Formats: sequence, C-alpha cells, structure tokens
Amino acid sequence: MRILLLTFYFEPDLCAGSFRNTALAEAFSKHLKKEDHLDVVTTMPNRYSTYQADASEFEKYASNIHVYRSELPEHKSGFFDQINSFKAYYISARKQVKDKEYDLVIASSSRLFTAFLGARVSSNKKAPLFLDMRDLFRENMQEIIKNPLINYPLDIFLSFIEKYTFNKADRINIVSEGFRDFFDKFDSQISFYPNGIDEVFLMNDFSNNTESKGKRIITYAGNIGDGQGLHKIIPQTANLLKDTDYVFRIIGDGGTRHLLEKELNVRKITNVELIDPVNRDNLLNYYKETDYLFLHLNDYDAFKKVLPSKIFEYAATGKPMIAGVGGYAKEFLRENVEGLLLFEPCNENELAEALKSNVLPKDAVDRNGFINKFARSSIMNEMAEYILKSYRED
Repeated sequence: MRILLLTFYFEPDLCAGSFRNTALAEAFSKHLKKEDHLDVVTTMPNRYSTYQADASEFEKYASNIHVYRSELPEHKSGFFDQINSFKAYYISARKQVKDKEYDLVIASSSRLFTAFLGARVSSNKKAPLFLDMRDLFRENMQEIIKNPLINYPLDIFLSFIEKYTFNKADRINIVSEGFRDFFDKFDSQISFYPNGIDEVFLMNDFSNNTESKGKRIITYAGNIGDGQGLHKIIPQTANLLKDTDYVFRIIGDGGTRHLLEKELNVRKITNVELIDPVNRDNLLNYYKETDYLFLHLNDYDAFKKVLPSKIFEYAATGKPMIAGVGGYAKEFLRENVEGLLLFEPCNENELAEALKSNVLPKDAVDRNGFINKFARSSIMNEMAEYILKSYRED
C-alpha cells in the first residue's frame, strides 16, 4: 500500500500539528509492511518568524517513509501571510505528487485547506481520503472576522470548500468530541483519536522547590493568536495582581502578539515577561521553574467545541493548571484533570480574585491516571492501526 500524508506542519516545527503528525508517522513506521510506503508532504519549519530550525527538503524518515518539505515565503502569521503560505504549499505539494500513485490519501488539517488539498489529490489519484480534522475553521472565521463585507462572502466560499472536501472523505477523525455534531451531517465514518502527551513530557521530573524565589510564576507557552485571546486577559489580570507576588511568563509568538504587547505597554505592566518561542528542551526548563500553567481561549462560541492540545502537555507536568475555557474543553478538564482552577474566558476579575484567594494547590498533582490514558504514542498507534486495518479491508 502506498500512502500519502499531507500536513502543513511536521518536525522540527513547533506546534500541535507538527507534534501530532510526527507521532503519527512514527506510529506508521511500526505498522507498515515491507512492501508499504508512506510519503509525508509538508513544509519547512515556518510556524513562527522568531523561531528558526534546521531541516532538509528531503528526509528518509524510516526505511519506507520519506518526508518532502516545501519552502515557503517569509511571514509573520498574519491572515494574508497565511493565505500566501498555503498557496505556496498547495502548488508545491501538487507538483511533488504529480507523477506518483497512491492507494490512500491522509490529510491532517486545522485550517481546512490542507483537507481541501487532500480532497483534490484524492480525486486526481482516484484514491480514498482519510481526514484528520483538528479544528472547525469556517466557524472560527465567522466569529473572528467582524466586517460583514468580508465575513458574508468568505462564509459562502468556505461553505463550498467544506462541502466539497468533507463529502470526498469516507472517514473523518476528530480530535474533540465537541466536533461530532458538526461532522455527523456528512456521509463519513467518524472516529475519535484526540491529541495526547508526548513522551518527552513523560521522561522528565518537573518538581521544583519554588518557596525561596519570592514570586509565583504563571506560565503560558504556545501560539499567541486571536484564538487564545491573551491580549484580552493577561494585561487586565496582571494589572489587578500588580501588588501581589504573581508574575505571568508568556512564551511564544503569533498573529496577535503585537496586541498583547500594546496592551502591556499602555497599562505599564511590569509583572508580565514576554519570551520568544523556544525549543522543547528549553521549554521543559521553563515548565520546571513555573508554579502554575495557564491556558485560555477567546470568548467565541466556536471555541466551545475545541479541545486544546496544550491540556495534555500541561497535565503531564503535574503542575497546577489555570484554564479560561468553556464548552467541551471545560467538561473534559473537570472530568479528567486534578489540581485545576477554571474561570470564564476573558473574565479578569474572576481570575484575579481566585488567585488572590490561593485556591490552587502548592504541590505537584498526581495525574498518573490521566497520563496512562492519554499517552500520545498509544493514541497514535491505535489510530495508525485503525487506518491501515480500515483500508486494507476495503
């Protein structure tokens, strides 16, 4: 069986899509037969302009797995930057697979268009399509873009892309059970293989004696975009906590980092540290130093369906978690994660009062049950087995 995996992100890039699809390729390497072959068509590391990582355009990942990376134009994660980047990836990917035949096309997508690319390639190759959907892009755009002159025609266009793409797939995997109602209307078999905890977090001891440092550190690490809405919660909460020993440490970059910086400067905030993206080795050290780990989603209805991958990473450290989320993510956290402070998204008063009340535990939290249930390697192994079994039988 010849398989094509389309993913905009792959190692050594720093993002949820990269970590997930690298783990999936690793899982495939354990289950492919000698006569099988997997091509991964992806991009050179590009998630953040402030983070650089070396990678080759071609990599023999395993004996029967090849990785092809496309060069993209430089960008700063803005809306139009992302359009240009995907256009370059789309053209390059179509050229890369033009003269190759595949028995199965897999596309992992958060912003819909990698899934659309998969649908086009699948149709061209007359091969079945398996989609791994990590977000609901059109619903997000409906809430993020407020201008009706842009929103209305964009929604019509994206609706067409959605219907074409999802109707081409005979199987669709979702990473959040909050997506199920949306995808049930399409004539596809739905599976649920969520994100999980990468092995690097299972091999480290994050315990740290923080009593003598004189401050309590709250760390967020990841994308700084409209979806996270950090500019709507961090400066406001930090201002309310200016006379306490709390310090926010924000590690990352993204399309709304400039808005966060602007709010911090306007309010003359001194208890927030902004740090550019770092590799995972350095990130582990920051996690070790921190007292609490912070997660936030903007107050949009579309985000009530998502399950942020950051939950799994944070939970594995045993550090107390602070989460401003709603909907399915809130339910998931309540059911699965101990040592947790939940607050309503964008509600700085609720968050500040809770932190002043010292409601979070000071010591590490035992989450062994969660870790055993959501190890990424186990989830991806099950997913790879499911895909191969499904299409070999077909």
